[in-house]
Amino acid sequence: MDIVRRNTDYALRAMIHLAKKYGGKSISTRVIAEREDISYQLACKLMQKMNEAGLVTSTMGPKGGFALSKEPSQINLLEIIEAVQGPLSVNRCLSEEEPCPRKDLCPLSSKMKEIQDYLVGYLSGATLGDL
Repeated sequence: MDIVRRNTDYALRAMIHLAKKYGGKSISTRVIAEREDISYQLACKLMQKMNEAGLVTSTMGPKGGFALSKEPSQINLLEIIEAVQGPLSVNRCLSEEEPCPRKDLCPLSSKMKEIQDYLVGYLSGATLGDL
């Protein structure tokens, strides 16, 4: 089971790259892809998701590219993860979309919820600025 999927790992790498360059010029997707060993096509899709989530801004044109929309310390890892793969769920039984009908009777449910709450709390508190 992967809590952080491969595409999400690539998105985190791309966002860390932008964080290192924060306050400078926009960085093209091609440069991000090359420097972070991400295929160009995948990098384009991931940056589009980051843009839709409001985590980056895009600039069009020959000198265009992407930049963080706010300071690295204001972007937490959970925001990036959820922009790529949706809400974090340790187990399907905890999913808000498909709640398990046995949830209230299940002896595992409360422990799974504790694990999920811990992960969400940890990832919400860890920012690009920390990295």
